[in-house]
Parts: sequence; structure tokens; C-alpha cells
Amino acid sequence: MKFTVSQDSLADALSVVLKGAGGATTLPILNGVLIKAYDGVLELHTTNTEIFIKHRITARVDEPGEAVVPCKLFSNITKALPDAPVSFEVVERQAVISCAKSSFRLNMLDPRDFPEFPAYAIESCVDLPVSVLSEMVSRVWRVASKDRSRGVLTGVLMTVENNTIRLVATDSYRLAVCDTQVETSNLEGSFEAIVPSESLNDALSVMGDAPTIMVGVTDAQVVFEAGNTCYVTRRMKESFPSYRMLIPSACAMTAKLDNASFAAAVKRVSAIGSGNPTLRFDIDTEAGVLKLTLISSDQGYASETLDIEAEGKSGCTGFSCHYIADFFNMAGHDKDLTLEIQDYGRPAVFKTYGKVNYLYLAMPIRLSE
Repeated sequence: MKFTVSQDSLADALSVVLKGAGGATTLPILNGVLIKAYDGVLELHTTNTEIFIKHRITARVDEPGEAVVPCKLFSNITKALPDAPVSFEVVERQAVISCAKSSFRLNMLDPRDFPEFPAYAIESCVDLPVSVLSEMVSRVWRVASKDRSRGVLTGVLMTVENNTIRLVATDSYRLAVCDTQVETSNLEGSFEAIVPSESLNDALSVMGDAPTIMVGVTDAQVVFEAGNTCYVTRRMKESFPSYRMLIPSACAMTAKLDNASFAAAVKRVSAIGSGNPTLRFDIDTEAGVLKLTLISSDQGYASETLDIEAEGKSGCTGFSCHYIADFFNMAGHDKDLTLEIQDYGRPAVFKTYGKVNYLYLAMPIRLSE
């Protein structure tokens, strides 16, 4: 096996597939990248057995073949090389890598031990704008549970119907829903899949500058294809919670706020908090005032008042400071924010509207008077 490829092209390709390599595995082969060289093409494969990534780039292939080398090590070496052609040759069970005046010899693993990239036959698929889908994913994926024992709550529900994309995630303490309108001319009927949240975020992050992405499903897989990259993960088959039942149909209080001003006030008040303190909301609808208060047993006290447009019932409630901060990290730059409270002591709903509509529901925390 022997090929030559540009340093920047190889470095970029390795950064794409690196997300699929190894992780916590104890199997050395899964820490490697499988390189297939043929017909002027390099095909790079990585997997941790839960996800599979494949990426293709052009190269001058003098001798076709396959090789497996440690992915992270190869990536680090390539990034450190000068901007010059990189030659790769297999010599006596070692990979000889040369670039300008640098030369390396890496021990190889047996390509026959590398897991096969899964074959798949797409049952349903939809083409979506990468920029729009990436923004939507950034607003929901962190809300999914990180506890693997919680099954489907670690996933994101994706639905596409009547040109509306919707993503939903929940960890049972909060809920995030975002949707937008796009043209989905290649979709017949509707599309639905539950995707592991981290896989969904990773898949979008490796697609580079591709304008559109194909999202397809088989019985057991979700497939993402864009440009020269293919990312395959498992399809979660459990039933997603009936999230619509959690969203209040009526509310006792509605308030309109400036999103940026609210976010800045929360950040200032939260500065004295340690751990995960409770952020108290005191709402006076007649005066049009929201008072934010945070009391820290070891740091002190902070409060700030905001002018709001409010109607309905006055009262007080409290929320996890981290959950409110997370909302602002995910809400983007939408100017206006609507806060709806079904009743004090019940979940609150934060909404923003723009190119992507966003709803964030947070469970309250009981206040100690």
C-alpha cells in the first residue's frame, strides 16, 4: 500500500473520523483508523461499535491496499506536519509516513480485525439544510438525559411532516422543543426517528461545509450523509414520552421580556451561586416587574428587578439556576422571550420565536419561605 496526499486534506479528514474512534474501549483495533486506498481515493473508517464514520478524500494511490494505524496518534502527527505532500507506505508491517524532512514509523494493526462498515437499505429519508438542522440540534441535545440507564430519554425525537422539522428532548426535569419550516420536496409522507443525542450532535459537527444532509432510517439504524461523509448510528426503538401532555394549554401568567436583558440579569445574579442554587422569581403583574433573587448560604445574597409586560396572576416560584442558564445558552439570539406559568408551583414555559421556534419547559423547585 502506498499513497500521497496533501497535508491539509489528510488532517481535515482525520479530524472528521476521529470522533468515531475508541473512546473508553479496551479493544486496541477500535482506537485505530482503517485506511483504504484505491482508484485515486482514500477512504477512512472509524467506529466504537455504536457509531460508524466513513469519509473519502482524493489522493495519488500508487499501490492500493488497507491499513489500520492509531487514529489519534496519526491525527496528531498529521496536524503537526508542514503544508506539504504526505506520503504513506506500508513496509514490513509498519506504516512509514514522510513529509518534507519529517519521517515516522507507526506499528499497524490487522485490517482484517476491523469491524465492517454496516450495510444498510434506507427505508425513509429526508434532505435537510445543514445550517438549520445544526442550529436546532444545538438547542435541544443537551436537554436529553446523560444517564444511559434512562433509555429513550437519552435520545432526541426528530419528526418531519408537511415541511415542518421538529426536534424534542427531555430528561424528565425539563423539555426542549424546536421547530421550523423548510422545503422537503424529496419526502413522501412523514419521517420520524429517535436518535441518541450525542450521536446526533456529533453527526452534524463532522459534516463540514455541506449545504444539505440526508437523514435516513432503516429498521435499526439512522444514517447521515453529506458530501463525502457518512455517519451511522443506532435507531432507538423505544416509545418517546407523550411530551405534548406536558405543555400547558392555558396559563395563569404570561410575561414578555427582552431576551438579552433577562439573560444578563440571570448571569449577574447567579455570580454568587455555588453548586446548583435555586433562582427565585417574584412576579408582580400589576407593577410589571420581575424580581430575580438568589441566596447562597456561603456567598451571600443577590437580586435584580426587570421591567416586563405581564398579565394574569402575581406570585413567586423557583427554578434550578443551572436549568435557567442552560436555556439562555441554547435559546440563541432571538430578541423577544415569552414566559408562561400555568400556576405558581407548576412548570414554566419559556418561548422564543424566529427562524427556529423554541420552547423550553422547566420543572419548579419548592421555595423555602
